[in-house]
Amino acid sequence: MPKSKVRKKTAYTPPTSRTPVKVRAAGPSHPLYKIVMFGLMLLGLLWLVVNYLAGDKIDFMTELGNWNFAIGFALMITGLLMTMRWR
Repeated sequence: MPKSKVRKKTAYTPPTSRTPVKVRAAGPSHPLYKIVMFGLMLLGLLWLVVNYLAGDKIDFMTELGNWNFAIGFALMITGLLMTMRWR
């Protein structure tokens, strides 16, 4: 049976590197950022708790109806999304 041809592989040469770019290290977040982040999460939680406990006794919460859930969860999700940029 005939033998198949053996292919020669060229040696791998890594690409030549350019001048390295200095990346500025991001410092810690401002303390106010952390306060706003946790404040939004707590405010959303507080909004939902107040809605469950006394939502029918507060006029503007009664008018909002089911939008109270959207407001509470939106506040909490905004705070949670802020955690991705927190250093």
